[in-house]
Amino acid sequence: MILPVVAYGHPVLKKVATPITPDFPSLQDFIRDMWDTMYVSDGVGLAAPQVGKSIRLFVIDASPFSEKYPEAENFKQVFINAEIYREEGDDFSFNEGCLSFPGLREDIVRKPVIYIRYQDENFVQHDKKFEGVVARVIQHEYDHIEGIVFVDRLPSLKKMLLKRRLTDISKGNVDVAYRMVFPQMKRGRTGGRG
Repeated sequence: MILPVVAYGHPVLKKVATPITPDFPSLQDFIRDMWDTMYVSDGVGLAAPQVGKSIRLFVIDASPFSEKYPEAENFKQVFINAEIYREEGDDFSFNEGCLSFPGLREDIVRKPVIYIRYQDENFVQHDKKFEGVVARVIQHEYDHIEGIVFVDRLPSLKKMLLKRRLTDISKGNVDVAYRMVFPQMKRGRTGGRG
């Protein structure tokens, strides 16, 4: 099932998400729905808060970056209860977008190397190091489960300059090719395609 993606301004995007256990109701169905939603929306990652569930879960398929970034080849992973416990290396800037911010892309500064503990979809524990664009995508999705959106990482002046565009996104005044929930949309309008 394709789930609607929540747009900027929705309160779920600002909450720190809750850890889950293997008995979380219909978890495998929800993960499958997240993959379907991410693919139909042309995303490379999707976090549960982006589809209205404040739980510590995100999915990533970085393979669209594999032509330019070899580390992304065949990288497809579910992350549950993730914790990034170390970041290292020199800051680097990369142009990011987000399904909750249709049509908006900005240069975001992050570290190139991360160390992360997480469980996979079978609740097997992992402790891994990731680098490059894979680390970047993980950090972006991890921010979502921490109640951080990518524009929070922009300088104050840049955020101020984007204020009107951000308001338009929250009101649904954007062209988008996937289903969305806009927190400030007037009644009677629908967002995205069904």
